[in-house]
Amino acid sequence: MKYRDLYNQGIEKLSSENIVDAKIDARLLLEYACKTDRNALFLKGDMEVTEDETKVYFDLISKRMKHIPLQHLTGEQDFMGLTFVVNKHVLIPRQDTECLVEIVLKHLHDGMRILDMCTGSGCIVISLLHYSNDCQGVGVDLSEEALKVATHNASVLGNNGIADKMDATFVQSDLFEKVDGKFDIIVSNPPYIKTEVIDTLMPEVKDFEPMMALDGTEDGLYFYRKIILDAKKHLNRGGQLFFEIGYDQGKEVSDLMCEAGYVNVEVAKDLAGLDRVVYGTFLEE
Repeated sequence: MKYRDLYNQGIEKLSSENIVDAKIDARLLLEYACKTDRNALFLKGDMEVTEDETKVYFDLISKRMKHIPLQHLTGEQDFMGLTFVVNKHVLIPRQDTECLVEIVLKHLHDGMRILDMCTGSGCIVISLLHYSNDCQGVGVDLSEEALKVATHNASVLGNNGIADKMDATFVQSDLFEKVDGKFDIIVSNPPYIKTEVIDTLMPEVKDFEPMMALDGTEDGLYFYRKIILDAKKHLNRGGQLFFEIGYDQGKEVSDLMCEAGYVNVEVAKDLAGLDRVVYGTFLEE
């Protein structure tokens, strides 16, 4: 069967199950199955695809029709110009979180110590280390399986040429329970979705991404409260705390930080103009 015909059949099958971005997913899965790039559809659309590649492609399409996330099928996701391994044990890195990393980078200086709380795939701390010099990073997560993914990502990206500038370690801990030392920057994308809202999410999210990375309990603020208070014990004077937040949590999280004594608290918006990041500075009490 020809490459373009496979692509069109993939779109038809995915659209029949109301898969968002069916055209994009059909193309990406075809590229993955045939080990091609995005130019193949335009330059080699009449290319004959082998039976083995065809079988792999339709197997992938069948799984995607069940709303299994595309990234779980390909095993990777691009983030901040880097390619991260992902699986069912970690939250899939999203563009919203790139906004968080970009804001932190504006405040990050050479030689700083960074703590990434609820690190998941490690995409935040690894990206920060990649785009800085001589910084130390610690990623913390309660999930042992998530930490395996984060450690793998740090190792692979290090072997790709950034080992000399990456000093990353990962710690299994219930928030700050096993965290030692102080840091110049603490950053977190914690679970922040209200429990009652989770059932309304897309199947790709609610059925396949780790619940412990999503559920922010009844009001979505549980982890913000805990981290805001405990972070003060682990921030150097003048250190900063950065959060990714839900689009409707800017005032609540910034108020929590102000009440806890943080200064220069700001809310930043994402590319869609929605509140996405809250950050502030800690001065010793």
